[in-house]
Amino acid sequence: MSDPTPKPEDELAGTEQPFVTHLMELRDRLVRAMAAIGVAAGVLALFPGPGQLYDLLAAPLVSHLPAGTTLIATSVISPFMVPLKILMMAAFLLALPVVLYQVWAFIAPGLYTHEKRLVMPLVISSTLLFFIGVAFCYFFVFGQVFAFIQSFAPKSITAAPDIEAYLGFVLNMFLAFGLAFEVPIAVVVLARLGVVTIEKLRDFRGYFVVLAFVIAAIVTPPDVVSQLALAIPMCLLYELGIWAAQIFIKHTQAPKEDASAEDEASKSA
Repeated sequence: MSDPTPKPEDELAGTEQPFVTHLMELRDRLVRAMAAIGVAAGVLALFPGPGQLYDLLAAPLVSHLPAGTTLIATSVISPFMVPLKILMMAAFLLALPVVLYQVWAFIAPGLYTHEKRLVMPLVISSTLLFFIGVAFCYFFVFGQVFAFIQSFAPKSITAAPDIEAYLGFVLNMFLAFGLAFEVPIAVVVLARLGVVTIEKLRDFRGYFVVLAFVIAAIVTPPDVVSQLALAIPMCLLYELGIWAAQIFIKHTQAPKEDASAEDEASKSA
């Protein structure tokens, strides 16, 4: 005897496209993303300009150097290449919303409704958290780190850092703090995929605190302030991730998961 319960209709039925069509759409999306980056680079090249962008990036260090001291360039092409790298990095960050929209527009037609509710908030929140981490590093951490380093410099030494070495240091710090602020996203994804449960995440609190301080000791300069500035936000963001995971799991369940949850609730009642 057949099951009288009708099967839910697949909402993606009939939306399949040939492989070549997907490639053509991917090409168009990539072209639009690159065009957005190019436009952003052109705007930044006119105002404020590559040199001013580097001056803005170097401001936290220059403010803690001895009076009259500036950064130096030890390579012949560094005065040209380093500001150009800064320009392209700033252009990518400025055009990032457009780039992410092109990525979303490419993958969204192949996602179910509950998957869209899962992916879109993660993309937006992860981007915002990364920018917040970079801003926190620039406006707070750099001032503390450079003040600490300069306080240990002997008076017989004139601190004149190389512009290329400074750029590498800044990018590493930006990446470290940007990724560290992605802790809530990692917690939510692991919980939503069923890799760990909320109870396991709560039990792991103590271990995560130790892990956060170990990571901070590895990726930050050897001063207490910058290590605490990385470890403490990671611990707080871990708690935020546990709270967000509970809400996220509840509102992004697939229809089958919702039905099974209701059945279990009715059986228990």
